[in-house]
Amino acid sequence: MKRKTPFKPKEISHTSQVRVRFVETDPLGIVWHGNYIQYFEDGREAFGRHHGISYLDQKKYGFATPIVKSSTDHKLPLRYGDIATIKTIYVDSQAAKMVFRYEIYNQNNQLVCTGETIQVFVDKIGEGDLWLTIPAFFKDWKQNVGLLDD
Repeated sequence: MKRKTPFKPKEISHTSQVRVRFVETDPLGIVWHGNYIQYFEDGREAFGRHHGISYLDQKKYGFATPIVKSSTDHKLPLRYGDIATIKTIYVDSQAAKMVFRYEIYNQNNQLVCTGETIQVFVDKIGEGDLWLTIPAFFKDWKQNVGLLDD
């Protein structure tokens, strides 16, 4: 009997930067905790543009990828004027979903926040139905970036 090799997820990443704006801070002058989700979005959009899987690419194929789960773990504050570095990591999955992990660093290279989001595929052409299988365009993308074995 041949044993199946367990799935070991591959990862690819992209790093981008944002400057903390005044409007993103609370009365104490630190970034309000809810804005870290926006930084995750900024990182995801930069990742998508860099790796060819942006929201516009997904839309071109008739799909949207809403977030169904998000989490954050805050370690240190960011403040107005800080430059935050966002490392966005795509973690491969055998399921029809996109898993991203995030690491946000301050200008002193200190880790200030980590997090994760999970997105699923819904059909924008039809009734917005959830796809339980990986769409062909996404399989092609995974092949092109080296996430699938030949």
